[in-house]
Amino acid sequence: MIDRAKQIEDYIVKMRRYFHENPELSGEEYNTQKVILAELEGLGLDIEKVGNTSIIARLKGSKPGKTVALRADMDAIPIIEQSDVDFTSKNQGVMHACGHDAHSAMLLGAAKILTSMKDEIKGEVRFFFQEGEENFSGAKKIVAAGGMDGVDGVFGMHGLPGIDVGYANIEPGYRLTGCDTIFVKFEGVSGHGSAPHLAKDTIHPACMFVTDIQSVVTKNVDPQEPVVVSVGQFHAGTKPNIISKYAEVEMSMRYYDPEARAAIHEGIKRHAKSIADAFEISVEVVIEESTPSLRNDEAMTELAKATCEKVMGPGKNAPMKRVMASEDMSYYFQHAKGVYINMGYRNPEKGCIYFPHHEKFKIDEDYMKYGTAMFAQFALDFLDSDL
Repeated sequence: MIDRAKQIEDYIVKMRRYFHENPELSGEEYNTQKVILAELEGLGLDIEKVGNTSIIARLKGSKPGKTVALRADMDAIPIIEQSDVDFTSKNQGVMHACGHDAHSAMLLGAAKILTSMKDEIKGEVRFFFQEGEENFSGAKKIVAAGGMDGVDGVFGMHGLPGIDVGYANIEPGYRLTGCDTIFVKFEGVSGHGSAPHLAKDTIHPACMFVTDIQSVVTKNVDPQEPVVVSVGQFHAGTKPNIISKYAEVEMSMRYYDPEARAAIHEGIKRHAKSIADAFEISVEVVIEESTPSLRNDEAMTELAKATCEKVMGPGKNAPMKRVMASEDMSYYFQHAKGVYINMGYRNPEKGCIYFPHHEKFKIDEDYMKYGTAMFAQFALDFLDSDL
């Protein structure tokens, strides 16, 4: 399969560079969708536009069988690019600094390869070109449109700089965290700064709550279960001499274990209410789920390891610590067993060392032929398997 990917490597690089020059934010990938549709239409696929800008393309093989879904994200992020590539962003303030341009180009390459092998395919391959990964909106739209109906297995990937080009990281179990945004709003009684006893301040109790949050983590969750709660915003007050009626705290929470998540949710509600009661004010806690944690299926992981050996050779599965980042790929895993792998784009000689979301983010494009081959080979391996 790697030989097939090498034959179209120029095409994959060309498409990636076009996407990189023309990045679009989450839910606004209209030109990206248009370009991908034009590429897919020549392949004889059953194509459906869903959501705002997403695409589901279906390839039915010559024989009946299972259905496997391959997913790539398409959106960029609001960053002013400072890389030194010749094909820098033409959309000022928007950059493909997470590598989704490469993901989309690699999946296009895999679609080309697999359609040329249609007579050898037993079952159906679905290609998901997904909008809005960065704001966790796109996967839900593909699911809502029926994209996962009848799917038996799903596969996705992400490029990372912790792994050299030509290597991948494929491991079972929890690999990415779930993410919640938590809003806590205290309400008291406003008043003059000279007479705090006639008002009900909210800033002091809200500050106590912020300093108390980490005790919720340390005292309610098994210390071997990673949880991160970070306060990102604190809003209160209008003038120095006015007792603030409202104080709002906004925080992000990352977790792997759903039981740990539930314990933190209850702990935050309990602590917020206790502090509010102590100061005779009220509090409201709103929890907004962004995406669940992502867990690789054990059998699918073993299959992906075998695929990796076919594509890149033995000994190319590199160990890597889990990261506390989140991905809406996990929504697909709620409907079918799946595996999500990390592909290496690191090459210090080319300056390809930066983690996603950095203004100097740059990939070694040599990694894309491996990603393309992994997409295509995994689809064939899954459809031929007993999973």
